[in-house]
Amino acid sequence: MASIAMSLFLDSELGAISDLPHAGSTLEHPLVYDSTAREFRALEMQGKVEILHERQRRVGDETLIDHLRFRRLQ
Repeated sequence: MASIAMSLFLDSELGAISDLPHAGSTLEHPLVYDSTAREFRALEMQGKVEILHERQRRVGDETLIDHLRFRRLQ
């Protein structure tokens, strides 16, 4: 079973700039969004995406990614 990050990666267009979705998606919960964004960081390390913008915010004792824009490279 593919992760949310892999599903979004595969659904994105090669070379296109995309944002991870928020409202009305499976990423609506801040912890799920953060986890998926961190998987995209791993995809960047593999050379599959380029992260163009990332925004983080403090939630309690944690720093969570709450926005991520990327370009698919492969």
